[in-house]
Amino acid sequence: MAAKAGRSFFGRWGVHLAVLAIVIVWTLPTMGILVSSLRDRDQIIVSGWWTALAGSEQTEAGRLAGPDAQIERDGRFVIEGLLFEEGDPRRISAFGTRATAPTATEAGVEADLGDGVTLTVEADSRYVMTSPVAFEGRGQRVYFSALSPPRFTTENYETVLLSEGIGRSFVNSLTVTIPATIIPILIAAFAAYALAWMRFPGRAILIAVIIGLLVVPLQMSLIPLLKLYNGVGAFFGVPAKTYLGIWLAHTGFGLPFAIFLLRSYIAGLPREIMESARIDGASDFDIFVRIVLPLSFPVLASFAIFQFLWVWNDLLVAMVFLGTGRDQLVLTGKLNALLGSRGGDWEILTTSAFVTIIVPLIVFFSLQRYFVRGLLAGSVKGG
Repeated sequence: MAAKAGRSFFGRWGVHLAVLAIVIVWTLPTMGILVSSLRDRDQIIVSGWWTALAGSEQTEAGRLAGPDAQIERDGRFVIEGLLFEEGDPRRISAFGTRATAPTATEAGVEADLGDGVTLTVEADSRYVMTSPVAFEGRGQRVYFSALSPPRFTTENYETVLLSEGIGRSFVNSLTVTIPATIIPILIAAFAAYALAWMRFPGRAILIAVIIGLLVVPLQMSLIPLLKLYNGVGAFFGVPAKTYLGIWLAHTGFGLPFAIFLLRSYIAGLPREIMESARIDGASDFDIFVRIVLPLSFPVLASFAIFQFLWVWNDLLVAMVFLGTGRDQLVLTGKLNALLGSRGGDWEILTTSAFVTIIVPLIVFFSLQRYFVRGLLAGSVKGG
């Protein structure tokens, strides 16, 4: 049967394959962070996250029991013991007595140390060292390569949330992000309805100004806005570096896009619905609350995703308007501090990173069914 509308096999499946490839590329790093955040510290250092289920092999060093533990057996002096504690799941594959050759002898094979001294280390870490003369000095230093089974733990999250101050920063980020998402939505929804369906002088100029504000860089307006806020705050006795300041800042930065997006959608709603409501005596407020808001939920959800992700991942505005104190530092700021002080502790960094992205992931997947509908808002006029 001929392909529908002349579409070839590659035309039908190419898009799906491309989307699948993009999903995989974006999902793998997140999967890597999650797996690494649950792995043992020692295994993160020696192997990649993709080997998490296969275990890891690493070279370690230990010391055998000293001369006090030797016994005489069949004319030879013997020292026996365990390199690991009872119940340790690790398995030794090779051992050696020099740092330059830590895996010179396979496990279970007797190694000749010279002068009649022999050493055997089994896979379960049992060792037997014999000598024709009594041992003296300290216990023999031994190196070995041990295969550790996969080890997963939640201790990394306990450390991060309870010991590293991430828990407090997590609460700070929620305190900033939730109001900074809700406030601009409320304001923009009223403004978008007014610009779409109400007639008043200067409406076209306001729309042009809002569109122009979309291209104003945040960094260029940051200092003037901060000076204005500090001046007004000083006049009314409002202290600087408060949550109110950062809420207002994020509201101001997010409003142009919010109004533009919501107005495009609301302007495309069927005119007949509005006219019927007016004939029935509904006011603009009634139309807005009972008709426009319920029909606009997809675009409201889409903007909520954009605004939430932007505010949650923000560092610059938070440092300027909120500060960097222990009780004020947001999650991105705390993670940035950890990168400087705990750069080698990958288990701490990966856990902190996943704590940072888990809330945006929950928000996105909760509202993702409205995301595409909201992005297409206003592209097709209602009939």
